[in-house]
Amino acid sequence: MFGKQALIWLSTLSFLIPLLGGCSTLRVGGEFQSGRQALLKGNADAAVRYLTAAAEQNPKYVYVIENYRESVWTELGRAQYETKRYREARQSFEKALAMNRDDSMAKLYLGVLLVRSGQMHRGEKNLKDGMNGLSDWIEYMNRTQPFQAFWDPTHEIRKEIGQALAISSSPNVHRQQMIADAEWIGKKFEEELDNVRGDERREFERDNERDRLS
Repeated sequence: MFGKQALIWLSTLSFLIPLLGGCSTLRVGGEFQSGRQALLKGNADAAVRYLTAAAEQNPKYVYVIENYRESVWTELGRAQYETKRYREARQSFEKALAMNRDDSMAKLYLGVLLVRSGQMHRGEKNLKDGMNGLSDWIEYMNRTQPFQAFWDPTHEIRKEIGQALAISSSPNVHRQQMIADAEWIGKKFEEELDNVRGDERREFERDNERDRLS
């Protein structure tokens, strides 16, 4: 039989375990967000530090933004890529795809790295799959959630994807042009995630204000 003090200790522990687990999740989420924002602002070195810490604490962490799922490995890979840690970046994208084979952003950047290393056939396939996946996502969101914020309203991203796919199919494709197009698409799509979230937040605030005044 447990003594009274032991029962109290066990009761306290049973309360603290889920609480500590929640704190750990919040900490990883904070590291991820700090890394992501640093990357958006062009501070890739800081992004690598934050995202490495997040991945070490929870290698299965996935951040959901506007129904889009971002693996910690995909985001870390992007930061490593921006700091020219290409070998490490490739490993991160491969881990991301091992978790989710439909990760279009990981496919896009892995394709870039393969093209950079001269593996054109595999690289082009990953690039095309990644671009098509991102384009399909935008179309899907606009088709299924027409009353929420509109994705890529000027068609800038989808137009660039179409042009990049056309170039990649050309017999005289220029490797550096493929790389530049893919880099632009990856960055622009990441920015669009925040743009859509900001638009939805502003629309929510306007709705609340109208309700308040009505």
